[in-house]
Amino acid sequence: QVQLVQSGGGLVQAGGSLRLSCAASRIIFSINAMGWYRQAPGKQRELVATISRGGSTIYADSVKGRFTISRDNAKNTVYLQMNSLKPEDTAVYYCNAFADGMDYWGKGTLVTVSS
Repeated sequence: QVQLVQSGGGLVQAGGSLRLSCAASRIIFSINAMGWYRQAPGKQRELVATISRGGSTIYADSVKGRFTISRDNAKNTVYLQMNSLKPEDTAVYYCNAFADGMDYWGKGTLVTVSS
C-alpha cells in the first residue's frame, strides 16, 4: 500500500504561483508512476501531469509551459510547481500513485485562483 500526504495549495491571484507537495509512505522509486489530477466543480477529474519511475513526464495541454512536475527520491516526495496560474486552474488537486497494479490517491487540496 501507499499513503499519500498532500500539502500546499490555497488562494492565489491570477498570474501567481503555488507549489503542491505529495509525500509517499514508501520509496517512490518502487512506484511505477506518480502524478497530479484535478477536479473542478461540476467537471470530471482530469490528468494534470505525471512522472514515471524513469523520470519521463506527461502534461495536459492546458498546463504545458506553466506547470512542472518533479520528484525528490531522497524525500519520497513529488512536487507540482504551478506558475502563471489562471482562474480556470481552480480545482481540487489530487496526488496519485500507481503501484502494484493499483491506484492510490491523496485526500486532495483546493487551489483557488482569483481573477
